[in-house]
Amino acid sequence: MGSRFDFAWIPAYAPVIGKGIMVTVELAAVGAVLGILLGIFCAWVRVAGPKWARPVVVAYVELIRNTPFLIQLFFVFFGLPSLGLRLGELQAANLAMVINLGAYGCEIVRAGLTATPRGQWEAGASLGMSPIETFRHVVLVPALEKIWPALSSQVVIVMLGSAVVSQIAAEDLTFAANFIQSRTFRAFEAYILATVVYLALAVALRRLMAGIGRLIFPRRAAR
Repeated sequence: MGSRFDFAWIPAYAPVIGKGIMVTVELAAVGAVLGILLGIFCAWVRVAGPKWARPVVVAYVELIRNTPFLIQLFFVFFGLPSLGLRLGELQAANLAMVINLGAYGCEIVRAGLTATPRGQWEAGASLGMSPIETFRHVVLVPALEKIWPALSSQVVIVMLGSAVVSQIAAEDLTFAANFIQSRTFRAFEAYILATVVYLALAVALRRLMAGIGRLIFPRRAAR
């Protein structure tokens, strides 16, 4: 028997799809902003921070980069309540994404920092800046400029990885697709729609990150 595509259910489930998209966008936004900030902080610790903190950051980075994101998500959602910290689905998903991006972002930013000439650190010191001031005002921006494309790609990867948060009943886009196919039995169409939306979100996010890069790094935009 032949089969045909049927997308007539889309209007009826538009609110479900819309909510899933909004949750995915929220997860991506929170994960990107806080994850990048965490990555920058951890990279600073590894390059110029207090020596006692460096092993802690190294352990964190190695743990996160060598374990599956789904396990990290389950640990946050199911494991932390045993320590007295109970989080809702979206809170747990946000925290897991920030922790994940922070570890990968740390190594990406650290690559930019180590590629920065030592003379820039010395120039800041010669102007009477503290190490933290030198990092903020002299070293960080050129380092971020070098690694912005890689960091942008990692943000997109983490956004796409958010699809697994449906496993803890966070009502993201994948959750919406699962819900729709369970009601309509049109699994192929539901996941085609989810694929198209994820593709559009990834392209939009990549362009947004490129636009932010042109705004922050005028020299890159002029090239």
